Amino acid sequence: MPNHEEIYETQADTYDLLISKQPNLCEAIEAIRAVDDLDILDMGAGSGRLTCVLAPKARSILALDESEAMLNVTAAKLKKSGLQNWKTQVADHRSLPVADKSVDLIVSGWSICYLGSTNVPNWKENIRQVMTEVKRVLRPCGTVIVFENFGTGSETPDPPAFLKDYFRLLENEYGFSHKWIRTDYHFDSMEEAERLTRFFFGDDLGDKVVNEQMIRFPECAGVWWLTIY
Repeated sequence: MPNHEEIYETQADTYDLLISKQPNLCEAIEAIRAVDDLDILDMGAGSGRLTCVLAPKARSILALDESEAMLNVTAAKLKKSGLQNWKTQVADHRSLPVADKSVDLIVSGWSICYLGSTNVPNWKENIRQVMTEVKRVLRPCGTVIVFENFGTGSETPDPPAFLKDYFRLLENEYGFSHKWIRTDYHFDSMEEAERLTRFFFGDDLGDKVVNEQMIRFPECAGVWWLTIY
């Protein structure tokens, strides 16, 4: 399996190309919370998958990530857009550089899982710290929306075993609502499909793409959301 941490630091542009093959998630977010004129925080913004589609509607948006290389990709895209209502900053989810009660909406895509995997020591404490920070920075009636892997290469939900306890914790202990959506990759060619799936998902899924000639590579995403009153 490829080393994702290394990819985020050294191959951010290729990662951004991969996720550009997935659908725009603004509609999925606005099905839960309208984003117009909100102060938004994107936790684990990466190369700007969520930041860049929300920024045109937001009052302000702050993109946080542990990888400066990924944030550089986000910043380059936002500069090109001409928008000036944004900021990027390197940060840890467990210690957000954000004032108390200063955010209307938090989004986090495929990021908190790196702290919540059962393969990670003290994962429950990690999630407790993240949720404490989320509740600290949200204004009353603020909302947090979390996207996570719910089945890569699968037409129906098939979440990784090492994330199931984290998902149950969000729902049972922290009170999140949950649904799932499809976030399929639509590649331009079989060559691109194979190259990009091997790059991030490894040879097993890369072989599946080749063997089944999958120019459309299926993926399910879990969506969790909570409003703080």
